[in-house]
Parts: sequence; C-alpha cells; structure tokens
Amino acid sequence: MGRNVNLKTVATTAALLTCSNIFMTFAWYAHLRNLRARPLLVAVAASWGIAFFEYLLQVPANRLGSNVLNLSQLKIMQEAITLTVFVPFAVLYMRQTMRLDFLWAALCLMGAVYFIFRA
Repeated sequence: MGRNVNLKTVATTAALLTCSNIFMTFAWYAHLRNLRARPLLVAVAASWGIAFFEYLLQVPANRLGSNVLNLSQLKIMQEAITLTVFVPFAVLYMRQTMRLDFLWAALCLMGAVYFIFRA
C-alpha cells in the first residue's frame, strides 16, 4: 500500500475525504437545482461558501494521508470516493435516473484502485 501503512490513518483520511467530497459535490452541482433562477454571481458565491468547508476537511485529509500514502494513492482514493458520493447525490438529490454507466464507471475506478494500491 505504500510507506509504513497505518490503517487508522488511512481510514481517517478516507473519512475526511468523504466528508469533504460531500461538500464539494454540493458546491459544484446543487446550484443547478436550487439556484438556477438566480444570477450566476449568486450561484458562484454560494458555491465558494460551501467549498470553504470542503477545504477545511480536504487539506488536513491530504496532509494526514500523505504520511502513509503516496500522491497517486491519495488521488485515486479521492476519485473513488468522488464516485461513491456522486452517484447517491445524482440519484437522490438531483433526481437523475440510475444508469448502468454508473456501474461501468465504478468498475473502471475499482481497477484504478487495484493498480495503484497493489504491492
């Protein structure tokens, strides 16, 4: 998995990245549902306000995770978490139809996780 792996550190990093990704997903996409009728500047300001909280979690997550994971492992972990957060967000919050493409994307990411974390 990388340098002197501490599973507690990896789990904490994953939890922080998951929470930060929830904020970022809302910052990037929720305005499409909630602020479509508002001026673009309002949507940008709201998204930046949400993204601030994302960074409060993401920066410590990456600092902590970099103690036991390499940069590529951190990035692939974040991408896998992104899909894990995005699919329920898209289906439940944005009311998108669940598609088979979500499964194919998940399988591709699982392959990326395998290759980047294999010994």
